[in-house]
Amino acid sequence: MEDLYREIILDHYRQPRNRHAIESPSCSADGSNPLCGDQVTVAVVVDGDRITEIGFSGQGCSISQASASMMTEYVRGRTVAEARAGVDAFQQMMTTGTVAGLEGFDDIDALVGVAKFPARVKCASLAWKTLEQALNEGGAPVTTPVTTDERNSNG
Repeated sequence: MEDLYREIILDHYRQPRNRHAIESPSCSADGSNPLCGDQVTVAVVVDGDRITEIGFSGQGCSISQASASMMTEYVRGRTVAEARAGVDAFQQMMTTGTVAGLEGFDDIDALVGVAKFPARVKCASLAWKTLEQALNEGGAPVTTPVTTDERNSNG
């Protein structure tokens, strides 16, 4: 199963979905992880209460970029409320280490193993938190906090 999950993550990293700029987004936000240098920008077009277009750009490790790709696939076409529920389910998965089991989370569940590595959870969560910030605040930057333990380790 780990090999399958690894392949899914690598596929999203090598061939990211929705990695493109959005000309006139309804909202967008920039996110960064100061510990490892991951950066992501998420731009969203909302029509009524439905996310009709989403794109991301940025740079970082395979986990952060694959997670951004998976996140965009999940939320595109869903309502803002469903996207927020997806953010919550993802964070719960990263906290508990159990698959979310949410409809449409198939590829995303491949990231469940990341929960064992606290520093990597921040990588996987960056795009999701950035999306949440874009939807909530309309674009204020988001940064994953660095803990004292992480400052004292080499990531």
